[in-house]
Amino acid sequence: MPRLPLGDWVDSGVTYLRDHCAWLFDLITTVVSGMYDGLDAVLRAPEPLLLAGIFAVLALWLRGLTAGILTFAGFALIDSVQQWTAAMDTLSLVLVATVITIVLAVPLGIWSARNRTVGAVLRPVLDFMQTMPAFVYLIPGIFFFGVGQVPGIIATIVFAMPPGVRMTELGIRQVDGELVEAAEAFGTSPRNTLLRVQLPLALPTIMAGINQVIMLALSMVVISGMVGGGGLGSSVFTAISQVNVGLGFEGGISVVILAMYLDRVTGSLGSRVSPLGRRALAAANSLRGARVWTYRPHTAVAMVGVVVLAVVAGGMNVFGPSSTGTAVAAGKNVGHGRTVNLGYIPWDEGTASTYLWKEILEQRGFAPKVTQYDVGALYTGMSTGKVDFETDAWLPTTQKSYWETYKSRLDDYGSWYDRTSLELTVPSYVKGIDSLADLKGKSKEFGGRIIGIEPGAGMMKMLNDTVLKKYGLDGEYQVTTGSTASMLAQLDRSIKAKQPVVVTLWSPHWAYSKYSLKKLKDPLGAWGQGDGVHSLARKGFASDEPQVAKWLKDFKLDEKQLTSLEAAIQDAGQNHEQDGVRAWLKTQPGLVDKLAPIAA
Repeated sequence: MPRLPLGDWVDSGVTYLRDHCAWLFDLITTVVSGMYDGLDAVLRAPEPLLLAGIFAVLALWLRGLTAGILTFAGFALIDSVQQWTAAMDTLSLVLVATVITIVLAVPLGIWSARNRTVGAVLRPVLDFMQTMPAFVYLIPGIFFFGVGQVPGIIATIVFAMPPGVRMTELGIRQVDGELVEAAEAFGTSPRNTLLRVQLPLALPTIMAGINQVIMLALSMVVISGMVGGGGLGSSVFTAISQVNVGLGFEGGISVVILAMYLDRVTGSLGSRVSPLGRRALAAANSLRGARVWTYRPHTAVAMVGVVVLAVVAGGMNVFGPSSTGTAVAAGKNVGHGRTVNLGYIPWDEGTASTYLWKEILEQRGFAPKVTQYDVGALYTGMSTGKVDFETDAWLPTTQKSYWETYKSRLDDYGSWYDRTSLELTVPSYVKGIDSLADLKGKSKEFGGRIIGIEPGAGMMKMLNDTVLKKYGLDGEYQVTTGSTASMLAQLDRSIKAKQPVVVTLWSPHWAYSKYSLKKLKDPLGAWGQGDGVHSLARKGFASDEPQVAKWLKDFKLDEKQLTSLEAAIQDAGQNHEQDGVRAWLKTQPGLVDKLAPIAA
């Protein structure tokens, strides 16, 4: 049967929409990003424990004293593991996506309940939206809206909308038909019947749908961390890419606390806003009697508590210290607080050079913002102007396919490190395997696997498309994909167990100094002649920031500097990369002035 080019049709349709409806996507981006920035600024402004107190008062009002205490303890835990800012970013994403979803889903659900034709049309559309893998929604989101929070929010809206529509429709349909007929018999208009009879009675079901919308939005927002959505999604994505169990648990427990809080709060909110719920709650309280642990303050008392804490938080924000960033030396404030967006791939040399430039730019008065991306998302972000520059492009070979696709919208500032190579590597105790050709017929020794890195890495494309085919290994070995950290973890386990293993690696890399490894020779030259590590920037960045562009074009590090910088960052630990850079710079006096000179 001939292949149906469905994917090509969809790709052409997405390209057409992107090219001809750019004004609409720009408008949506402006509105959504404005909502997010405003809400995020509000949530970030107060001191963490004060905002935790506000959340606790809301939980006390809705759920009782036990819920209030647990809420404060949970958010205090988030702050104690240094995930507070990420959690507030995630909460902003969830709330913005939820508000937009409810505004769209509730009217659609009402329309579907009152018109069977609309319901029949919407049903398969909702089935499609709900069953399509969540990751797929990120792809057109990147094409239409670039990288960052907006594509994550839009993808979240699409993914979370079905339960909102379905539960609203179900709630309206479940209202007793005799009540509706009675309202109509007394001359009530269809509009008033909906607002005064159907919606109040359907409200518990609608609130259950909103609860499900929030839960799905929270799960999707974490996934959106892959495209620079930030928040806890970025922490989890970083932990996965680096196989960092500790960071993964900290990010994961923060997500759990947020999810439990939002679930309990929205679940109880229905009983507060629904007439039926209020009556049921009053009846339950009368049966239980007055108990300390079930105490719930009156709405006015709870609101007074929230307002008092908000005023205190606002006062601390106004009169307290406003900056904790790097101090700028006199006469060196070139940036005057201008924002520069840096993107990076979580590879050692990329992390090291990116955080080095973050520190340099801060010392020159800029406000750099660093975001981690996958390779494809990083190139897309630069091409659309969401990312200003990156410092880890392996050219002309490894990332050739990405460069060929996006080079018309990017500028190459040249190589800052030249002596690189790609290779397959085995531990030195593996005998009889000295070149790629020696792997032929030896797949059983290695379990038929070559341990790879991120599937989007240019090295992986070269390995699958060129290297394996040239040496006749493509049918014999399976290349496992994952991350650089997972590859290194497997290498470490295999070496400790003295087991044969073949991994993808490159030079320079600290693994060669830590382990006794053997680079497999490449007599056919399948890996090419090696790459330089280049700095790339979006078109127009040199015009916007000519001084920074000049610094990047003149940027150079030798092997000793790079490897020692990587080691300093590893010693500093996760989430302390800039501390590692600062410690390293103390051993390199005058380097900042050399890399970012200022004319007298």
